[in-house]
Amino acid sequence: MNNRRFARTVGWLALAGLVAAALLAWYVNRQPASPFAQEAAASSEPALISRGEYVARLSDCVACHSLPGKAPFAGGLEMATPLGAIHATNITPDQGTGIGAYSLADFDRAVRHGVAPGGRRLYPAMPYPSYAKLSDDDVRALYAFFMHGVQPAKQPNIPSDIPWPLNMRWPIALWNGLFAPTATYAAKPSQDALWNRGAYIVQGPGHCGSCHTPRGLAFNEKALDESGAPFLAGALLDGWYAPSLRQDPNTGLGRWSEPEIVQFLKSGRNQHAVVYGSMTEAFNNSTQFMADDDLAAIARYLKSLPGDPQRDGTPWHYVTAEARPDSPGAHTYATRCASCHGLDGKGQPEWMPPLAGATSALAKEDASAINITLNGSQRVVAAGVPDAYRMPAFREQLTDAQIAEVLSFVRSSWGNSGGAVDAKAVAKLRGHTDPASSSPIILHMR
Repeated sequence: MNNRRFARTVGWLALAGLVAAALLAWYVNRQPASPFAQEAAASSEPALISRGEYVARLSDCVACHSLPGKAPFAGGLEMATPLGAIHATNITPDQGTGIGAYSLADFDRAVRHGVAPGGRRLYPAMPYPSYAKLSDDDVRALYAFFMHGVQPAKQPNIPSDIPWPLNMRWPIALWNGLFAPTATYAAKPSQDALWNRGAYIVQGPGHCGSCHTPRGLAFNEKALDESGAPFLAGALLDGWYAPSLRQDPNTGLGRWSEPEIVQFLKSGRNQHAVVYGSMTEAFNNSTQFMADDDLAAIARYLKSLPGDPQRDGTPWHYVTAEARPDSPGAHTYATRCASCHGLDGKGQPEWMPPLAGATSALAKEDASAINITLNGSQRVVAAGVPDAYRMPAFREQLTDAQIAEVLSFVRSSWGNSGGAVDAKAVAKLRGHTDPASSSPIILHMR
């Protein structure tokens, strides 16, 4: 009797296991529904292609899918992940190596759901959790642009170097079920049209949260819209600290007006800061091409996001620095930095940004301060004209200890409260950054 019960139990467990495996296989391999199942060919209407080009600018597709000196959108950019390096793919309309064989439904599922033809799951380095909010009209226009507005480039994709079994992609389907939304952006009736347009761009095509929202243990963005306090609250990514875009006066946009946000996105600079790090590429290829109404919408939305006084601390105010010629870093600052940023730390706005009150000098995270001191800044290209002033790299001129000392001086002067920098942190970032990778990607689409 006991043997029969045991055999029956084993049988039921085996059956349950088979059912669970079948359900898992179905879930993993299912194709997300697309509203474009009956639309195969891309429209060649010039107005739609032009609209798609603009959506590509909003979405900053070039930042990941292009390399300096290579064909636009031919892929190849190496991106580090905790599991290993992956490479951006060719998204030109080449039939063999690109997306030329994609139907509109295929394109939609890849962009908004992270599922390529055949059910292959895309790594969420592709920001489909944000692109899920794209409207049907914008997806249709984007498809028309990539099929008829981009030149095909025969460039095979580079395999990832993530080792087996970590390179198996079926678990991504489970990750998507937990963390990736599937609905397009829905306007908030309580807000006006300008706010809703800004929310759509920031949450959707702009995918601002991909850099500026902190990640959870599963590398998911902790919030995808303003309903979550972590949304756009600042995050460490790829050796840079993407600051808060909320109304935090120290580490965010609390001291910025709406016109100053627009100016920053349109020209790459304002009295508070100049674009640097990953934001340089976003400016060079995306934000400066946005319509003024869209920039105003972004500013309106960002100014509506409350800050967190408990996290941000006492609002910064300028404090005249006492003379400290013998303090660690003071001499280096006076001889290496003051000619541009001023002995008083106020810089020469809007060309030489102030260090007094700078986010990088107030944030607890010191990665941005270290990275830009080591490797300098990329060239800011506004309206096709490269800037004449840029932060030089000091990795060959200064030791780890000297960089730590001068940054500790900056982060403790003029009311700054970021805290001291450890030479070990400088050494670590020195080893993980490559100055040769700072070449700007400037794409002239048409």
